[in-house]
Amino acid sequence: MPDSGPPRLPAPLPQEEILRLQPRPGGPVVPCPLVWRAPARARRVSLRIDPVAGAVVVTLPPGVGRRAGLALLRRHAGWVAARLAALAPPLRLAPGAAVPLGGVPHAILHSPGAPAAALVEGGAIHVGGPASTLPGHVLALLRDEAGRRIRPAIRRHAATLGVVPRAVRLKDTRSRWGSCAPDGTLAFSWRIVMAPAWVMDHVVAHEVAHLRELNHSPRFWALLDAISPGREAAQAWLREKGPGLLRVGRG
Repeated sequence: MPDSGPPRLPAPLPQEEILRLQPRPGGPVVPCPLVWRAPARARRVSLRIDPVAGAVVVTLPPGVGRRAGLALLRRHAGWVAARLAALAPPLRLAPGAAVPLGGVPHAILHSPGAPAAALVEGGAIHVGGPASTLPGHVLALLRDEAGRRIRPAIRRHAATLGVVPRAVRLKDTRSRWGSCAPDGTLAFSWRIVMAPAWVMDHVVAHEVAHLRELNHSPRFWALLDAISPGREAAQAWLREKGPGLLRVGRG
């Protein structure tokens, strides 16, 4: 019997690609952006939607080839297509684009001859300097506004509860609007500044309340509701509109 040689390894995965997906037999074909991942700790083939990239992330265990991922993707083609279609479109930061700040749309107005910076004035975001630097200036403005608006809310809620955070950090997270570490460090996504002020305030109150109750026990929820009523409305807003904030500055 001839030697069959060493076992064949799966072909190297492309990092990203566009797959033409047909959710229903005979139905329209839709483009499906894919991102492939093969982490060493993965135990099964899985799919998830990345709302930031607007793509399907396919995770494969070590030694499993692309074919297994494509088979799972095609079995769930209807779900994938529906989830991608439901994503908010990316908001490119360019002159004329409307960027939410405190839940209020602010048009970007570009003046190339003005100083290279961005500022909020008269319900608009005014940006100077070359067009190529405009997105960076707008993002820097949003981060600055986040700090300017979040920190007073932290101080107010912390004073009410008699607590003091160890530190405050602003990040660009994908899955959490805020967090509280065991050492008392609070972290927030700067993108929450684009939500209505009452939604942002509730997110801040949630994390400050964790300085007293680092859990989600009945005591925690009672404490949060005492300092920030309207929990259900804020959570509903974030579920419905929050993913759109992750798409600002993309594309």
